[in-house]
Parts: sequence; structure tokens; C-alpha cells
Amino acid sequence: MTDTSTEEDQAAKNERRARGEFVRGVSGFRLAIGDPEFPAAPGRYHLFVALNCPWCHRVTLARSVLGLNNSVTMDVAFPNRTGDDDPEGSNLWEFAPDRIATLTGETLPECTGETGTGRGLRLAKKIYRAEGSEEQSLPILYDKITGRIVNNESAEIIRMLDVAADALGSTIPAAERVRLYPDDDELRQQLHDLNDLIYTAINNGAYKAGFSSDQKIYATAFDAYFETLEQLDKLLSDGRPFLTGAHFSEADLRLFPTLYRHDPVYYVRMKLNGARILDYPYLWRWLCRVYALPGIANAGSLIHCRQGYFGRSWNGVVPYGPFRPMPYPEAYLRPELAAL
Repeated sequence: MTDTSTEEDQAAKNERRARGEFVRGVSGFRLAIGDPEFPAAPGRYHLFVALNCPWCHRVTLARSVLGLNNSVTMDVAFPNRTGDDDPEGSNLWEFAPDRIATLTGETLPECTGETGTGRGLRLAKKIYRAEGSEEQSLPILYDKITGRIVNNESAEIIRMLDVAADALGSTIPAAERVRLYPDDDELRQQLHDLNDLIYTAINNGAYKAGFSSDQKIYATAFDAYFETLEQLDKLLSDGRPFLTGAHFSEADLRLFPTLYRHDPVYYVRMKLNGARILDYPYLWRWLCRVYALPGIANAGSLIHCRQGYFGRSWNGVVPYGPFRPMPYPEAYLRPELAAL
């Protein structure tokens, strides 16, 4: 049975795609830190990510808030994939620290070469091909000791980092560290219900709207997205600081990457122009509250997001805005911009 809080139902996927629906594929590597062949240890594991990708953003957020930046190493791909002129093919994630971003006219300092495998591979697809896989997605959780991919499903990666944070070498004492998936059955059920709603209507829903080529399919995704924003805004209107109450959790971490992108990117690129997050006062204040948490702001980049999404559009031109009421992400430091 499909866990719709993690992945999309693949039933009749070819027919659905032929009708113009965006159908996300299923990640093929589903092993875990803590399996006998993958013991938790500081310095053993490596992440391959792209900062424009919201699924990767989940993982970089977890790495940061759990205090694992020093003990789980990471490489960052350039936000635009390869073009038609690349000898290996187009639409491939590339580790290219010397590549110039059209938005800035400069290299992006966060981008790196590939260091996890020890072979200096240029393309993420080569990491997969070494294991006989045709996949090419990011993020990838990689074991540097065995030279194997452990997992490439972001929802599972963030949970295993949470569970194994101490053994992986977190620099944050356990008493001070967030628990993304606490040991409480009632809370876990709340998280599952929220994750299901958020993944279906918001995380994946943004792509359903933005990348579907049928008007009715787009309209269905559009309506579900904004109905869910209304629902979440109402949930937060009771004064709770986070989605499940007093404490930041996995549900907040999974919602944040999409809402972080909404006003400056998705409003235009994903055709989600019904409203801004700024128009939902409780959600906006939640977004600013999460952004202000230690480790959150530095785990993402709107420059990478703008470059990655608009750089793949038909003409490759990256818009500069919005600049009112003020530029982003600086706006996320101003919760009062959304009047109650």
C-alpha cells in the first residue's frame, strides 16, 4: 500500500502522464542508517544535494537543525542541470563549482565538486550507474566506507538522521536538540496526518500545478493547494507556534521548503498566483518563526532556487523580484509584514 505521506501512487502512471498530469516517480534506494551494513558513525555518511530542490532542502534542514553539519559531509550541485550540448545528455545534475549563474553573473559559492565517492565524478547519474541504476535524482545519502548509496528518499533520510543523531556525532546536546519524530504515539499520528496532507496538496501539489499540461488537472492541484493553505492558516490561528503545538517537528520541516519558495518563485513559476504566503497572516508568522530558528536560514538559498527554477524555463531568464513589500529572504525576518 502506498504511503501517501512519502510518495505518490503510481497506478496508471503512463496513462496519467499522457493526459498531461505530473506524476512523481518512486525512489529506488530504501536502505537505512542502522541496518547491519550501515552502522551509525560520525564522518561515515555523505549527502549529495541541490539547494534549489525542495526535497534536498528537507535533508539540508535536518542536517543543520540536528547538529550534523560537521559529521555528515555534503556536496552541492549547480542549480541548473546539463543542457542539450552536454556529451552525457541533458537534464542531469552536475557538480560544477566553476559554472556561472545567469542570475548573478558569477559562480555560486555553495556549489562544490564531487567529493563523496573519492572519484571526483561530475554527474550524479554516475553515482547511480556505479550501482547499475538508471536513476539520477537528488538527494542521495551515500556511505563512504562501502561506497554504496544508502537511500534517496528524502522523507526517510530526515527521519533516520533524527533517530541516529547522537551516534552520527551531533554537536547539539540531546536535551537541547529538536526531535523531528518524537517517541509519542499520539503525536506520531498527528505527524502522519499532517505529512500526508502537506505532501499531497502542498509539496507535490506545487509540482502538480506547475508541471501538468492539462488545464483541469492544473485547476484541481491549484484548488487543493490553496484550500490546504487556508486549512493550515486556520490551524495556526489558535496561537500554537508550530504545526503540532509547542515544538518544531518533522511536519514543520516538510512544509517549510515549499512555503519558503512560494512568494519569490512558485507564485510565478508554478502558476500558483492565487495568493502569497504573506496574505495568510498565521502561516506567514509561522514561516518567519521557522526561518529564525538556528540552522534554518543557512540550510537553503533563494539564489539557487531562482536560478534553478527559472533557469530551466523556456528562455532561461531569471526574474529579479519580488522587491515589495521588501526583498526575499529578508522579508522572512519581518513577521509583522502580515497584519492580523
